[in-house]
Order: sequence, then C-alpha cells, then structure tokens
Amino acid sequence: MNAAIIPARAGSKRIPKKNIREFAGLPMIAHSIKTARVSGLFSTIIVSTDSDEIAKVAKRYGADVPFNRPAALADDRTGTDDVFLHALQFLSEQASSPAFACCIYATAPFLRAEHLEQGLDILEANGASSAVAVTSFPFPVLRAQRIDDAGRLVMQWPEHRMTRSQDLPEFYHDAGQFYWTRVDRYLKNPNVYHDAAPVIIPRYLVHDIDSEEDWTRAELMYKTLQHF
Repeated sequence: MNAAIIPARAGSKRIPKKNIREFAGLPMIAHSIKTARVSGLFSTIIVSTDSDEIAKVAKRYGADVPFNRPAALADDRTGTDDVFLHALQFLSEQASSPAFACCIYATAPFLRAEHLEQGLDILEANGASSAVAVTSFPFPVLRAQRIDDAGRLVMQWPEHRMTRSQDLPEFYHDAGQFYWTRVDRYLKNPNVYHDAAPVIIPRYLVHDIDSEEDWTRAELMYKTLQHF
C-alpha cells in the first residue's frame, strides 16, 4: 500500500486561490491529482487542506479529503514536513499506515507519472529513507557573484574565477514536485533530507510558480509541451 499526500492550504497571498485557479484548462491541484491517479502507484490519494472549497475541487477530481487540516498547520509559516507528518499520523491512527508515501505538491502541473514511478523504484532499490525530486542549477553555483556594500560585484568564491565550468561540480535544488519516504522511518525522524536519494528531473519540467509572470510563462510552456 502506498499513499499520496497533497498539501493544499487556502491562504495563498501572492497568487490568490493558487491551488484551485485554472491552469491550462484544469484547476491547478487537479493536475497533481490526475498524475497521481494515472501513475497507478497509490491506494489512496489524500489532500490535506483547511479549505472547504479546495476539498470540494479535490474530491471532484478523485482525491480523498478524510480530515480538515488543523488551523495550527494552515499558516504561511508551516512547513511541508509538518503537514505531511500530520497526514501520516492520521493514517497510522486509522490502522492504515502505508509502507511508502509520496508528498506531491499541489502546484506541480509538470509532474509526470514516470518520475513518480522512478522515485519509488530508487527508494526500493537503494535502501534510502527518502527520494526527492531535484533538478540541476543552470549555471555553475561556484561562479556566483554578489553585490557588496559599496555596490560593486565580487565573486562569492573568488578561487573559482578562472576554473572552467566543466571542471566544477554540479549542484541541485528541490524541484518542487514530490518526495517519497519510507513511512516507518519518517514517523521516527520527519526530515525528508535525512538519508535522501535524488530523483533528477529535467530543468524544462521544473517551474517555480510564485508570481503572475511565473504563472503566464509556465502555462505557455505547459501548452507548448502538449504538442510534443
């Protein structure tokens, strides 16, 4: 038994009603629910929300909403780990704790079933506690510059000013799509980056949507990809 948990609170400030606003013809959260269902990996897909409106949309697209998220876990300072842990504890109390669980972000329209499957395969194959979707930075991080107090550009790591980019290590960041965990270990140590393996997502499928400009660009890219 595997479970998908999709956190989706109501109080988005930068993009109002972000989780249920229409994106390429569907409410944003519906893309995540649809991909989770298509993957065939989950016996239950749970949306954790404090909003009746989001719950109604989630149910319409095939997710379960078996509880109302507590107000203490619904402000803009609450981390995803806390919400994920609460949902897993709920399942454990219902005597239906899964062996593996996947936290899927509600704003991940570029999520693909093949990457969800890849994440579970990696987790099962190498014994890691979690598998996190990541993508590479498009430019070598060790060549980063910053602006100092005098308004001048300085190298953050000047020792790498003349290092060829191909000789520098590649760095990765969270893709904002999903992470898998072994539930028994996560309940004991709710830190997704403890003993984590990477699921590397191509950069063209990773889009951080935090502004209207981000939304427009992501939607255009999404629609373009439907033709390929």
